[in-house]
Amino acid sequence: MEQHINQHINSSETQQNLLRAQTVREIPPGDRLVPYTGIHDLLTKQAERYGEKPYLVYYDESGARSQYSYREFSEQVNQTANYLSNTGISRGDRIATIAHNHSDTVIQYLAAMSIGASVVPINVGEDDERIQYILENSKVKLAFARAEYLERIISLNSQLPLLQQIIVTGENSENLPVFPDVVHEYPVELDSPIENTLDEKAFIVYTSGTTGKPKGVVLQQYNLLVDAKAIAEWHEMDDPQRMMCVLPIHHVNGTVVTLLTPLYFGGTTVLNRRFQTSTFFPRIQEEGVQVVSVVPTLLQILLQTDISGEELDLGGFRHIICGAGPLTVELGRQFEERFGIPIMHGYGLSETTCYSCFLPLDLSEEEHRHWMQDYGYPSIGAPIPPNEMDIHDEDGNSLEPGERGEIVIRGHNVMKYYFQYPDANSDTFKHGWFRSGDEGFYEVDEHGRQFFFITGRLKELIIRGGVNIAPLEIDEVLMHIDGVKAGIAVGFENDWYGEEVGAYIQTEDGAALTEEDILSECRAHLPFHKQPKVVVFGDEMPVTSTGKYQRYKVAHLFQKWKKEQFRQ
Repeated sequence: MEQHINQHINSSETQQNLLRAQTVREIPPGDRLVPYTGIHDLLTKQAERYGEKPYLVYYDESGARSQYSYREFSEQVNQTANYLSNTGISRGDRIATIAHNHSDTVIQYLAAMSIGASVVPINVGEDDERIQYILENSKVKLAFARAEYLERIISLNSQLPLLQQIIVTGENSENLPVFPDVVHEYPVELDSPIENTLDEKAFIVYTSGTTGKPKGVVLQQYNLLVDAKAIAEWHEMDDPQRMMCVLPIHHVNGTVVTLLTPLYFGGTTVLNRRFQTSTFFPRIQEEGVQVVSVVPTLLQILLQTDISGEELDLGGFRHIICGAGPLTVELGRQFEERFGIPIMHGYGLSETTCYSCFLPLDLSEEEHRHWMQDYGYPSIGAPIPPNEMDIHDEDGNSLEPGERGEIVIRGHNVMKYYFQYPDANSDTFKHGWFRSGDEGFYEVDEHGRQFFFITGRLKELIIRGGVNIAPLEIDEVLMHIDGVKAGIAVGFENDWYGEEVGAYIQTEDGAALTEEDILSECRAHLPFHKQPKVVVFGDEMPVTSTGKYQRYKVAHLFQKWKKEQFRQ
């Protein structure tokens, strides 16, 4: 056991700091704030309580609708869990899902968790090298792969000796070894249910780091449940209500906010294959949705449609949750004024399960507008009950209201640790808090509540449309181009995606490189969302005295592309 712990934590001091960071208001993580023994316990009790009530409604790419009641969904989860057990998957094993938003994927998630296995969700938009690294680093034993992605995963399989089985799911898989959508041959009750699984690892979600190498965020079943409970209670959700998911469920936002939160409060989740402007508002109306979670990019896209707020009749729709990317005051103001829909801005990270704070629902319209518009940045709100937040200087000291420093978080929704990454754990939890790497400040309202703001990032991640991009990965491509003396990726402000990717290039003497030369090389080696969209050439590279790039010093050179939407 000690050897296993040391794969993740390199000192007893780090272990103590982790424990402090997982404690909220002196309540240790072992003192549970949820009444369930695990995710399967929650599912079983909700199936008994709600029976034929719809839990999951799924819309595919063509708009075809399918529906699962709580009873049907629970049965399919149990059948899939028994299937996994019969293939040799057991407590502590990892399975991967190489898929997109689909009801099958949701079933696979909960089936794995029901037997104490953990899920490694794969973003199929990533390149093969990164997918291979994630599968290898997480030591995945079995992968569910939808048929359209099978060729990619098979091409990687020879490099993954621990991956023992690939199960094909989905349409157009008639001539392939198919895992059927409904596994009728297995019983609808778990053969060997695992009890008291709150400590079991549920998710290992890989997030980009400043080194370019993704880090596996280990989330326990308790992390997921306590955050889902807090989100449900903060947004005053109860069992007649519905939430809609338009975000990818390989991210914690899509999974925790709009899959597990409705399961927790006994509501219904409307899952979309993808976000589409043509169906967004009509589907909210047709399905009777109360709350939907988005990223700022989707607000910008909706503003570009010819839809007006006056023509919307959304019934009991209450508000939009927005986070996972930089929201500007102007974008928030335009959206709320045009559509008459309040934005409940929030903030969180994979490392804190999902959300850590939101704007309160009890604000008057005037107060809401004040916190969204009057400080130069829209407030990300006040901390939710399972965690505390603060602003620290670089030595871990608390700062006063209005002073800028690092946003730090501690509480029951803080991850277990980074998987097989002891140095990152030591640094991230250095002062007994989770250090976000984001810069911010807070102000205090008349009730003594802290309202937090994010002003930028101390770390160098580029956040494009809510997706974290490590600039060093792009730097590597730029530096391998013939004629480039030095090249860096620069995140610049963009109305469509919050940030876009640019390249700042210093050429070698005599090199006659053009913008198209640079962009063409990047297209050959990077997926679209990571490709620089524009190139700026310069004579000097901004660096510190120790040779570190200062990307922010050239970000202003990309200002003229702020309003432009770059398409593939």
